[in-house]
Amino acid sequence: MTSVPLSVRRRPGPALAALFLATFVMGSAELVVVGLLKLVAGDLAVSVDTAGTLVTAYALGICVGGPLLTALTIRVRRRTLVWASLAGYVAGNLLAALAPGFGTLLAARAVTGALQGLFLGTAFTVAAALVPPERTGRAISVVFGGIAVSTALGVPLGTLAAQHLGWRAAFTAIVVLGAVALLAAAVCVPPVDGSGTGGLWAQSRHALAPRVLAVLGVGFLLLGGQFAAFTYITPFLEDVTGVSGTWLTVFLFAYGAATAAGTFVGGWAADRDAARTLVAANLALVVALAVLHIAGASRVLVALALVLWGVVGFGLVPSLQYRVGLLAGPGRDLAATLPASAVNAGIAVGAVAGGAAVSHGGATDAVLTGLLVCAAALPATWASGRLRPAEAGQQPAAAGAESRSPG
Repeated sequence: MTSVPLSVRRRPGPALAALFLATFVMGSAELVVVGLLKLVAGDLAVSVDTAGTLVTAYALGICVGGPLLTALTIRVRRRTLVWASLAGYVAGNLLAALAPGFGTLLAARAVTGALQGLFLGTAFTVAAALVPPERTGRAISVVFGGIAVSTALGVPLGTLAAQHLGWRAAFTAIVVLGAVALLAAAVCVPPVDGSGTGGLWAQSRHALAPRVLAVLGVGFLLLGGQFAAFTYITPFLEDVTGVSGTWLTVFLFAYGAATAAGTFVGGWAADRDAARTLVAANLALVVALAVLHIAGASRVLVALALVLWGVVGFGLVPSLQYRVGLLAGPGRDLAATLPASAVNAGIAVGAVAGGAAVSHGGATDAVLTGLLVCAAALPATWASGRLRPAEAGQQPAAAGAESRSPG
């Protein structure tokens, strides 16, 4: 188990708040660029399609760069990694704000994506060490909650600022908030040793075990199915549900607020039983997407379905992270970054699948594609709940109550 002073375990709030602020900054930086593509394209003399590769570069940084950086720093103390990755992230976004050309901006996005992947895995490890085992899921949800809240709050505000002050202003705001988060982390995050054992080879044998990869596959499917539909939810609401203007904003805000709330509810549920939470969330996704597909013309039913979707869609992530840490056992330091890779890979592939469905039959087919993927994932989600660590004696402290659950 990680060694943390008892006084910190009793009062982990400041450290968790610092980690929350950091992930809020990162979530804002990751997604705000979606609303800036036209501004970037016009200023740097590239096409909007080319500007869209800024999103891809960041996602690839998380998926590939995050695990690679984690592997290279596996023996570095966790608090040092929190500071270093966050400092590098601030510097990377400063480079983006000052980028003289598109190539520099693209490189900055790839590097900051990789640093986010490293930070998230490290932050999850630190958060789990700050609390008693029975509160691990809630600690994880605080870290991930920063990203969820940024989707509902940080991204719209950043986009609004950029519309009036230019796209560089959005990155400048991220640099300023990132510096505040770095200061908070330096003051509030206590020393935390790595929670796994051994070097890279020893950890990779556990982190990449088939039982861990199976759960990561579930995460890939569940997020892929969601984003096959969600990427095209705006045209669905406009064309099928018949909402536009202010009402469209209200519907999307309801989804975003439900997502933020669901993340924290998901942390509580993960502490009770992460495996069953994943199955319940998968079932709820199938129900929500089925309602959208069948009753898409009903504003009331669509609104209810969006709220349900928002609560469980990202509310399942703490349970996913929890299960990966449980099953990876001694390799959980390296494994901690893998859920973010699986989630982002699922988002990327799901968006492509949704695009193919739209080109075939419109936004309704995108929702149907998401429904079919989530329904197909249900047996795998149930089966993954039966998996247990190979070495029960080396379960992480985070396993807590779930290791005693019949699953």
